Amino acid sequence: MTQTLNSLGQPVGFDISGWTPPQRPPRESMVGLYCRVEPLDKSRHAADLYRANRQDPDNRIWTYLAYGPFDSLESYLVWMDRLCGGDDPLFHAIVDAKTDKAVGVASYLRIDRANGSIEVGHINYSPLLQRTPAATEAMYLMMKRAFDLGYRRYEWKCDALNAASRAAAQRIGLSFEGVFRQASAYKGRNRDTAWYAAIDQEWPALQAAFRRWLDPANFDAKGQQRTRLADLTGPILTQRG
Repeated sequence: MTQTLNSLGQPVGFDISGWTPPQRPPRESMVGLYCRVEPLDKSRHAADLYRANRQDPDNRIWTYLAYGPFDSLESYLVWMDRLCGGDDPLFHAIVDAKTDKAVGVASYLRIDRANGSIEVGHINYSPLLQRTPAATEAMYLMMKRAFDLGYRRYEWKCDALNAASRAAAQRIGLSFEGVFRQASAYKGRNRDTAWYAAIDQEWPALQAAFRRWLDPANFDAKGQQRTRLADLTGPILTQRG
């Protein structure tokens, strides 16, 4: 950890006096090769998202979220009205570039401009989005916007028992920072929360890894990856867990 000494000989954090608190993320679309990440609009996205989520008949995608599953489009719309219209969390729909259909959701939340910290969460990928280049690109676009705006820290938190989410966080280059025990309660059960994050000093290397992985040349004629993203981001991680 970088530090210096003050006039009393005490170690203190490095100087950031030239840093300016960033603006809030704008309500503007982020466009990639495989997807668009655009502010969630229930009139345009809700029906497509509901249909995409119904591709998961066992409702596995809802296990570690504090809400859902929804047994009707109407109940899904009620949830959107209650949670998805504000600035924090700031919800986005992930739209597949090939089909022009919304197939997933993610948001910015706990937006702390004063300290330059922002979290990505409420991630819900339907089976139509899972394990596709668009799934990874959506996370890249959201991370890129945050660091381009000047945020210093990009966070990801999840139920410590959600092995898939923990693996996903590290795959996209977020380092493990620990587990907060009994951090919250949801759906009538306890949640220990695992923390992951990347910082601005790591972003140039992470961005290069994402660009290399997302390059169409990284995929063969059958769409199979030639190089794994985890192999590119792994050396950047400061801790695994």
